[in-house]
Amino acid sequence: MQTDQRDSFGSRFGVIAAAAGSAIGLGNIWRFPYVLGENGGGIFLLIYLILVAMVGIPVMLSEFTIGRSARRNPYGSFRKLAPGKPWYLVGLVGIAAAFMILAFYTVVAGWTLEYLYQAIANGFSGKSSTDINQMFDTFRAGTFRPILWFLIFMLMTSWIVISGIRKGIEKYTKVLMPFLFILILILDIRAITLPGAGEGLKFLFKPDISKISAETILEALGQGFFSLSIGMGTLITYGSYIGNRERLGNTALNVTLADTLIAILAGVAIFPAVFAFHIPPGEGTGLVFKTLPLIFQEMTGGYVFAILFFLLLSIAALTSTISVLEVIVAFFSEELNISRKAATILASLTVGLLGVLAAGSWGWFSQFHILKQSVFGILDFTTANILLPLGGFFIVIFVGWFMGTQKVQMELSNGGSLKAGYLPVFVFLVRYVAPLAIALVFMNGLGWI
Repeated sequence: MQTDQRDSFGSRFGVIAAAAGSAIGLGNIWRFPYVLGENGGGIFLLIYLILVAMVGIPVMLSEFTIGRSARRNPYGSFRKLAPGKPWYLVGLVGIAAAFMILAFYTVVAGWTLEYLYQAIANGFSGKSSTDINQMFDTFRAGTFRPILWFLIFMLMTSWIVISGIRKGIEKYTKVLMPFLFILILILDIRAITLPGAGEGLKFLFKPDISKISAETILEALGQGFFSLSIGMGTLITYGSYIGNRERLGNTALNVTLADTLIAILAGVAIFPAVFAFHIPPGEGTGLVFKTLPLIFQEMTGGYVFAILFFLLLSIAALTSTISVLEVIVAFFSEELNISRKAATILASLTVGLLGVLAAGSWGWFSQFHILKQSVFGILDFTTANILLPLGGFFIVIFVGWFMGTQKVQMELSNGGSLKAGYLPVFVFLVRYVAPLAIALVFMNGLGWI
């Protein structure tokens, strides 16, 4: 497929909306609050912000630089920029990570649809904490409903991606992202008006220096990596659709700010409610699906706010699954030289088969284990602890040491038409700071430190 045949984003807002939608997902609204709650609140937030600035933005900008420079999918980008060299393996790591992530992430996205349905049907009403815990466990262990919601979410994702970049991804994210922002602001306003909400805000924003530890720093680093969707090829793919007039540095900064803002606003929506109803903030992964439904039914207006919250989760998940599917579709389309429609169908079917197995990890397929891990667990562990760190590590090594400062400067300055005064800092970070930080994430994920 020739470069001039490729679709592209049509507006600056479209670029920001799509790229921010890729970064903003369940990592911000589901994972960020409970990780923050488990790691000391405000001090974790402060460390997170510092590490995102030092590591997250440089890695994101590296991916944008590779994608726009090559105008190809991750695999094709490395083949074009480093012909005859094995750098294309980094692209294949990204494709594999996207394939595996989409399979298990869409399972969790399907859970948000189940809980949106339960919220609309007032299914949380009158249930005790034990009832709600059992409700989640029974649903997850089921055969029909987890697979049904998974398939519905895959169809929604495929329907948007099959329409193309400008008429599909850009069109819908330009609507979904502002709507997501409005929803979370409504939830924030309700949360901070609850009696006792001040303690939740204090927990979120007041750093407690005594809570600083090596584990907190590594968790913050890992969360930033997870939240910004770096290392899996989505930002290389989206970078390949960014026009030559767009400022890549500004785009990376704006996307990171939007991603971080939504994560903080999610904390504002959740922790005042958690403290108002005397729930321990370190509830872990069950915070969204077990703790919040209990809070909503005790809250005045909780029926409405439960619907809004799970609608918010669904939208955040959808903007992410769109971007991950696009990585696979771009790869199939360009490397197999097939139409976008055929590539989308092929990608959706293959991911769907693996996703159905992942959806059954607590039910009909629960007896199948690899190294004592379910299908869902294997996909989650392999991507989060191996593929994403490896991909991110070699991406910054490629940009910092192989691509060449002059070529990077030409891309960041739009061919010399812009000033890129941050280039020396960027090069230093991608050469020295980011590789070290990512190596620490990798070793921590494998339990080596």
